[in-house]
Amino acid sequence: MAINKAKVAIGFMVAGALTVVFGVVLLFVGPAIMNDQIIKNTVIDPKNEMTYTMWKDVPVPFFMSVYFFHVLNPKEILNGEKPMVEQRGPYVYRKRIQKDNITFHANNTVSYMEYRQYYFEPSMSAGNESDVVTIPNMLVLAASAMMEKMPYALRLVVSATFRNFGEEAFMTKTVGELMWGFDSALLEFLNKLMPGKLPVTGKFGLFADFNNSNTGLFTIFTGQDDIRNVHKVDSWNGLKELDYWRSPQCNMINGTAGQMWPPFMTKESTLPFYSPDACRSMELVYQRPGELKGIPLYRFVAPKTLFANGADYAPNEGFCPCRQSGLLNVSSCRHDSPVFISHPHFFNADPVLLDYVLGLNPNEEEHGLFIDIHPQTGVPLNVSIRLQLNLYMKRVSGITQTGKISEVVMPMIWFEESGYIDGPILTTFHTNLVVLPTVMEYMQYGFIALGLATIVIAAVLYHTVKRFKEAPGTVTPTEVDNPEDFRTDSDKETIAGSHDRETKEKYVMNDSEK
Repeated sequence: MAINKAKVAIGFMVAGALTVVFGVVLLFVGPAIMNDQIIKNTVIDPKNEMTYTMWKDVPVPFFMSVYFFHVLNPKEILNGEKPMVEQRGPYVYRKRIQKDNITFHANNTVSYMEYRQYYFEPSMSAGNESDVVTIPNMLVLAASAMMEKMPYALRLVVSATFRNFGEEAFMTKTVGELMWGFDSALLEFLNKLMPGKLPVTGKFGLFADFNNSNTGLFTIFTGQDDIRNVHKVDSWNGLKELDYWRSPQCNMINGTAGQMWPPFMTKESTLPFYSPDACRSMELVYQRPGELKGIPLYRFVAPKTLFANGADYAPNEGFCPCRQSGLLNVSSCRHDSPVFISHPHFFNADPVLLDYVLGLNPNEEEHGLFIDIHPQTGVPLNVSIRLQLNLYMKRVSGITQTGKISEVVMPMIWFEESGYIDGPILTTFHTNLVVLPTVMEYMQYGFIALGLATIVIAAVLYHTVKRFKEAPGTVTPTEVDNPEDFRTDSDKETIAGSHDRETKEKYVMNDSEK
């Protein structure tokens, strides 16, 4: 059966055209399919097993690294000299986070309490919790600053009380005691004298309230009705806004709870989040793109305006009374204790702060905070939140323990909370967010290229067949009704002679057989 090559060529051209169309359709439909899958997996829903488990139990290992500013010259400071400090650490703690009391609501929100526990990691630390460190005595210096405007006679009584209990302006304790608390006879006495009036009732420690504690009752949006709202805070402890600060803007509870953000971020996006520990909402800004083991990311960092004072950045006026830029006064949410938050070593702060304390060396690599986030899903890949705790201290007349201390914002400790995705979770992310989209992208362009190649080859074949048909004196086998009509006389004689020879050979063979 003869094959019509022209029709075959046309068939291939049609198939190629269909392949190109499929590739083009996939080019537009493919991203939509991927985005739809991202939305389905980003919504906070127990049916999304992997992402819901990640949100609920946070399987990524988190660590808190603590650095102490060991005071080298406490006696000289009491005589009015500049403080000289030496950084000690890190003392590293593994942080375990788990959500509990999870309740879904009809308005597409979910409430939960998040509990945190810390476990010391000796192998990752520069020393042990038994190491001894000297830092300012918050019980004495904070109380002294708070009583500066009290009657002089009352200050004398307070000073005598400090003396009776052996309290001085600086204290030397082990790292474990400073972190998680130590027994204080003074604190015990004051709690008996003024029951329920002090913020601390048990042991006194810088992180005593952190371990085995929760961050309050968060209610956040699930994203079920609008993916742009997923993880955003609806309320905290039942509050829609705070009452710590002096302006409505500063009291706003903005952004997420600081663990995940809505998907489909751009370079113009920001990372707003509410931090109960900082008593305020904060917002990070885009810095640069990057990669974590092949996964694309955006790095967001703290802008210089984050802790700027009201004079340098008007929207921060509500956080005042302010001191130099780079310091956040959190006394309003810390029982009026003169405590300030900053970046470590006063990074991004007013340079004059470095003149008041010797031994500080700020730099972005070690002291800047950042969050590396996968822009398509809003999932953090690498996190490093670094903050410093500072105490405002000065000489207060009538309280002899303060000596001749010059007015200074004294760094006490700084800490880094860090974590990054690794292991099986990273492999799953890499497969779903890098490999599959790449395969789909190659498939899109592969179908288009294959279709175009098929069309070109088929067109060449069709053109060749057509030219062959149209050549003068050329007849194709499909156009011949009787092939014998086109044989010449010599061809016929040759064929006839061949037949005669075959006949004679048959007769000879028959005779020999007989």
